Amino acid sequence: MSLDADGALAQAEEADRKRAAGEEASLLGIPVAIKDVLNVTGQPCTCGSQILQGYVAPYDATAIAKLRAAGAVFVGRTNMDEFAMGGTTENSSFQVTRNPHDLDCVPGGSSGGSAAAVGGGIALAALGSDTGGSIRQPASFCGCVGLKPTYGRISRYGLTAFASSLDQIGPMTHDVRDAAILLEAMAGVDPMDSTSVDQSVPVYTAALSGDLKGMTLGLPQEYFVEGVDPEVEAAVRAAVERCRELGAEIREVSLPHTEYAIATYYVIATAEASANLARFDGVRYGSRAEGGTDPIDMYGKTRAQGFGEEVKRRIILGTYVLSSGYHDAYYLTGQKVRTLIRCDFEQAFETCDAILTPVSPTAAYKIGEKINDPLQMYLGDMFTATVNLAGNCGLAVPCGKTSTGLPIGLQVIGPDFGEAQVLRVGHAYEQSEAAS
Repeated sequence: MSLDADGALAQAEEADRKRAAGEEASLLGIPVAIKDVLNVTGQPCTCGSQILQGYVAPYDATAIAKLRAAGAVFVGRTNMDEFAMGGTTENSSFQVTRNPHDLDCVPGGSSGGSAAAVGGGIALAALGSDTGGSIRQPASFCGCVGLKPTYGRISRYGLTAFASSLDQIGPMTHDVRDAAILLEAMAGVDPMDSTSVDQSVPVYTAALSGDLKGMTLGLPQEYFVEGVDPEVEAAVRAAVERCRELGAEIREVSLPHTEYAIATYYVIATAEASANLARFDGVRYGSRAEGGTDPIDMYGKTRAQGFGEEVKRRIILGTYVLSSGYHDAYYLTGQKVRTLIRCDFEQAFETCDAILTPVSPTAAYKIGEKINDPLQMYLGDMFTATVNLAGNCGLAVPCGKTSTGLPIGLQVIGPDFGEAQVLRVGHAYEQSEAAS
């Protein structure tokens, strides 16, 4: 979406100087692309929206500051659905992003630009944000690795909020080891984010043993239902069998409230979006529209011109479910069901170390195919949104391709702060596939 050539070259020269002086860092000189929802000092942060066009970040997000300290080089910004609302990156206010495996197909979203950059070989790694699957689904569509960490594992300070109780920053990489390295660099408590958790950060690469002996992996039948593309189901089931061959015990588990996940997610996420985006009014934040006759008229004109259709749709829905007549019926009920979904996972993890599922019911589809049918697009989050609602971690790993050459993703879901487990599973499967 934008390239910071001068800044990247200056950072690279500094990395060369440090390397020549014998200094070491885990990401020294490694170029990383950044989703346009994270603040990087001196770079634009438009969130894919007209309302923030021209805004330049005056500070680093904590995740960015930690990567900078580890020696990473920030090469520029990647395209995204406006304010991270969408599953195809077609909701960007600025440009179309295409799937590197088929230029007529979507790259997924909302982190579609980051996924396309990594999947297309343009970037060694990229950062995305995941509210209901926005790292894992585009990673699956573009054939790369995407990790959504446990809620609180990485600070959200400097991430423009969509839904504050669901959002998480995570890496998108070519392989699982690289994801582990980036996670380790970014993880940890942050006094600037009260939702970050004060828990020690493991050496995640140490968990990448290459086998799954002694592990029990759960297989929920609720994720193999009508509507899943047969090629997707076949590829995921083949990946499950490969995990069995690597030494894992496969055990059937039940996540009975999965069917309510999409409805619950879109009640909670839109309610939080409605509150978070209220600040973009042309006074506190955002470009101000001309011609307002009074403050209320100016607010209306600013938001009407600055926000795209999908953002407006979600703000309206979120405002509705928070309104006095419907708060208990929708928002409060949604929070109760969210608790039931989390309890499902807690019970499942009493009998297994991680859970294997598809990332998405389908592979990537044609640009324009679902843009006018929001409900069908929302249903694409049915296997990923549960992880955000529960606060767990989830990893997307390539596990095959369709007959037309489009990537398919395997999702590995872990318990709270179970990133080491999911990375171990993903790495063992990945290495086994590479060796076959």
